[in-house]
Amino acid sequence: MNLRRSAAALAAATVLGMAAVPAASADTPLPPGLYGTGDPTYDGVWRQSYALLALDTAGVKPADSAVAWLTGQQCADGGFPSYRADTSKACDAKTEDTNATGIAVQALTALGDKATTDTVVKKATDWLTSVRNKDGGWSYNPGGASDPNSTGVVIGAQSAVREASDSLKAFQFGCDAKAADRGAFGYPMNGKLTVNAKATADAVRGAHGAGFVVAPSTTNVVATAPDCASPDAYKKLDADGAASAGGAYLTTQLTAGGGHLTAVTPGADKPTPDYGTTADAVIALAAIHQRDTAKTSYDWLAKNSATWSKGNPAALSQLILAAHATGNDPRSAGGADLVQQLTNLGPKPAAAASASPSPSDRTEKKDDKSSSATWWIVGVFFVASIGVGFLVSGRKKKQG
Repeated sequence: MNLRRSAAALAAATVLGMAAVPAASADTPLPPGLYGTGDPTYDGVWRQSYALLALDTAGVKPADSAVAWLTGQQCADGGFPSYRADTSKACDAKTEDTNATGIAVQALTALGDKATTDTVVKKATDWLTSVRNKDGGWSYNPGGASDPNSTGVVIGAQSAVREASDSLKAFQFGCDAKAADRGAFGYPMNGKLTVNAKATADAVRGAHGAGFVVAPSTTNVVATAPDCASPDAYKKLDADGAASAGGAYLTTQLTAGGGHLTAVTPGADKPTPDYGTTADAVIALAAIHQRDTAKTSYDWLAKNSATWSKGNPAALSQLILAAHATGNDPRSAGGADLVQQLTNLGPKPAAAASASPSPSDRTEKKDDKSSSATWWIVGVFFVASIGVGFLVSGRKKKQG
């Protein structure tokens, strides 16, 4: 069982109440420079990179210690694991993964501190190139089968591999699928593709060659899917056409949910809002210039995601990046200052927002520690579910 599957299994057990989840404590202090108060075992590099990307996008220069923490996680061969507790020890190659490495490259490239990051980024991109599969895609851990989520993350990190976008088409449901599934991308599990909204969002973004930071569009393009009067219609699509068809699928799902996606978590009977994948979908749709749908869904997130994002650096970062992609101000998202909330979760930035934390912000930071176990669960489940398929769409549940 590879690391990703192990993380996913732990996350599922946690959500089902079958396992206790350790939280960071005074006995196991968090390393300086890291964002968030939860145990970083499964999401340290991921949430740190997300936070650096989001703050940079919001015009906040992260502290040198935050950047140093991330670069210090790199292994000698260039890859990144989810987390290295002891950076004085050599990495176990089996712990390195393309998702952590891909998002770290995106974050360090965005920061643009060449003196500090150029060598780190080059080693990481060389490593990503070295573990690319023969089919043109990437798996989570090297040696596994390619999946659309990992491939999308790596494409976003390496514009030079834009041609890899074509490899994503192998995961798309076409004319031979049920009409409701056409255009969606699936995650491969047990030799079979399963429709997955997260995989679709990542694949749409990747097929378009976009990373996690997407500039807002000044025009609106309606995503379209091909007419299956021709059975080979999907097979004939280029990467951008596949992205548009995936966008059309996401639009249908978002509209059906009233502006958001839903999911059924293990052990639950009813679908609940899937905030994380909705944020991913917003960025993906913005990348293909489907501005109006992206804005509608971002507005829903801004009004409804406070509980989900509180104290969670990855969630706050997703919302900030979704705000950026849709031309919204993350400092006034549904009355909340997402940038200040994220800033409060890490080291004092080199150039932070001028506004001082409000009394409510200070109380919120104090509350974060008391609820760290809860948000660790959310964070782990979020990371573990990237493409794994734990989140089953509400529509699929009803069909079953």
